[in-house]
Amino acid sequence: MTIHRSFAGSGGLTKHRNVLTRQERLDQLKATKRWDKDQGIFGLPKVRSIKVK
Repeated sequence: MTIHRSFAGSGGLTKHRNVLTRQERLDQLKATKRWDKDQGIFGLPKVRSIKVK
């Protein structure tokens, strides 16, 4: 199977993503102390995904 041309080239697979996985969201919420293990994993608050240049 070939790779789509939008992924090929310089850093194609490391582009900025708008949607984070649940684990990435939990990591960011833990870092800002907005979530701990006693809370559930459903109904998480929104997390901004800031593009790093």
